[in-house]
Amino acid sequence: MPYVVKHPTGRSPYWYAVYRDETGRRLKKSTTLTSKSKALEMAYALHKAGREAKAKRLTEARARDLLSEILESVNGVGLRVSTVAKWLEHFADRKRKSKAEKTAAAHEQIGNTFIEFLGSRAHENIAGVSVEDITAFQDHRASLGFAPNTLNKDIDVLSAAFNDALKQGLISVNPCAVIEDVRDKVKARKETFTLEQVTALGKTASGEWKGLILVGFYTGQRLGDCATLQWDQVNLTSEAKMMPDRDQIPAHTIRFQQGKTGGKVKIPMNSMLEEYLSRLAKSKADKTFVFPAIAAQAQRNISPLSKAFKKIMQSAGIEQRVIRERKADSGGRCVNALTFHSLRHTFNSILANAGVPEETRMALTGHKTREQNQVYTHRQLQTYVEAVATVPRILVN
Repeated sequence: MPYVVKHPTGRSPYWYAVYRDETGRRLKKSTTLTSKSKALEMAYALHKAGREAKAKRLTEARARDLLSEILESVNGVGLRVSTVAKWLEHFADRKRKSKAEKTAAAHEQIGNTFIEFLGSRAHENIAGVSVEDITAFQDHRASLGFAPNTLNKDIDVLSAAFNDALKQGLISVNPCAVIEDVRDKVKARKETFTLEQVTALGKTASGEWKGLILVGFYTGQRLGDCATLQWDQVNLTSEAKMMPDRDQIPAHTIRFQQGKTGGKVKIPMNSMLEEYLSRLAKSKADKTFVFPAIAAQAQRNISPLSKAFKKIMQSAGIEQRVIRERKADSGGRCVNALTFHSLRHTFNSILANAGVPEETRMALTGHKTREQNQVYTHRQLQTYVEAVATVPRILVN
């Protein structure tokens, strides 16, 4: 049993803890405590740590718990500790107060998913989460059919939470730091539309969908941003237009507030798109949304719009190819070679094939990095006007 003694010569005022380590060897260490009762508590804690180490139960999390117990018994205040669930919920709440709603929602969703994956272990010390736990979580998500981009984003979100825990002294290492990105082996097989296919889409579509396809093709923006386009974002005049946020929209230009990045992208209108929108503006009673019926749907759920576009493709005789199957009973999704997003690929590719510099293409599509833009490449204001003018006119009537 552990016990405490004073230095035999009396040269030290502190008590020494005498205990056995995991190998059974007897050790004697100064507690730097003058109180015998508190020194004895420390001796018992050190002895307990030795026994747990011998039984292979002394993980980092358990060591921190034992140290916290020692500090609390001696000083009345232990180490700061937190469970996985408590910390991830706290972190998501902080993001909700300081970041955009979509960012906060992503942290909350991934945090809850990881908590569910850990099960009862989510209510244990966060310091106990290992690299193996993160890898197992990633493998689990992959088995459900989630795309590599989603898997990588999962780890990025978790890593932010663990980095913050590291700064707060709750853990000594971020278990996400050594996890490598998953490479998307099917990315190169995603396709662009041919001009003949875009023409077929435009002729087949009816009502607001005809205009939505034109906006997607001539601006290269995402479905949600095109669907919720408002008339005050469209400047059909020959003078710059001032927005309520003091931002100017140049003449003959559309400004998008990108839902994914939050960035503002200004795109000069191709002559055909401007002609179409000018005719539409004169006939529209709704002066808020360019496509009011579609916008109402997009604000509720974007998924039905993707399905509606798929039906237009089928009616236009455009063959679809599945490049990743959705696994049964999983949260993953089926990935097709052609979707509305392919209009974004097509816009970028047409510019690239016309020799438009990459920096200009990035500015028009709203990409922030060179690597992001290269995903879409297959094969200042006046520069942008000339770039957009390279996109050919198509007949949709």
